[in-house]
Amino acid sequence: MKGIILIATLLGAISVAAAQENTVPAAKQRHSATQMPLRLLPARLPRTRPPQPMGIPEQYGAPQEAYAGFPERSSAAPTAPSACQARLEKIATFKPLPVLSGPGECGATDAVLLDSVLLDGQTAAPLTPPATLRCTMAEAVADWVREDVAPAALKLGSPLRGVDNFDSYECRGRNRVRGATLSEHGRANALDVRGIRLANGEMLRLTDVNAAKAWRETMRASACARFSTVLGPGSDGNHEDHIHLDLAERRGGYKTCEWDVREPVKQAEKSEPSAESGSAKLEEIPLPRPRPVANAADEAQVRGKRARSQLIR
Repeated sequence: MKGIILIATLLGAISVAAAQENTVPAAKQRHSATQMPLRLLPARLPRTRPPQPMGIPEQYGAPQEAYAGFPERSSAAPTAPSACQARLEKIATFKPLPVLSGPGECGATDAVLLDSVLLDGQTAAPLTPPATLRCTMAEAVADWVREDVAPAALKLGSPLRGVDNFDSYECRGRNRVRGATLSEHGRANALDVRGIRLANGEMLRLTDVNAAKAWRETMRASACARFSTVLGPGSDGNHEDHIHLDLAERRGGYKTCEWDVREPVKQAEKSEPSAESGSAKLEEIPLPRPRPVANAADEAQVRGKRARSQLIR
């Protein structure tokens, strides 16, 4: 009997301990819930990649000729002048330029901005506007102006005072055709000249048919002797109002000189046509041939066919 009472006592103690274990954590949880504030966490948004630049297909991109090659701002002009610039400073005024950089093959090294050409004494013939050229091309232009253009101008009765620059460095295809071979202008190796200005204020166009023919022939001969390519009126229809000069390198030193020194077109005197000449021209105009006349037998046969066709219908 005592054993049974002992066992019952132990079971009661165990149940009380278990009840205390279940109630104390709950009370602690309620106490902690009243002490700790509720924190609201922001909702996590899905990660998105930053927008990427859209690539433009090559066939829809701007052509190479649409961009002009300008000197790179980040690159500085060379501190020491080249051998060409050392020669050029004796016969011209210029400014050294940084490396010319453009799309594709456009660009040039050792480029200068040619302001004017020094003639005999202190006289200078400016290029209007100044031309952006590689130094070798600028040197060839300066020699041509000093040794050929200026003496030819003196023969016209007035000293040379300027050169009209139509185009120099420009990144484009030949004759401004999209997709054409790169022009020498894109390599700063070409100059387009429209004319010269004299001290008396006269402006002479190299392609003006009313200018002295002997002077234009002299300009043509001197230019073709100095430059690799000379294009003017009669070349391709794109050089009717200026002369293109460049130093393109070709196999065997081949040169091209296409410049027609033209004369003014003489208009024939218009005479009124006389009555006799008018009648003669009218007689010369061929008249249409007369239709053949059908005979009576043929007409009867045709009428018979028509009658039979109507009966059948």
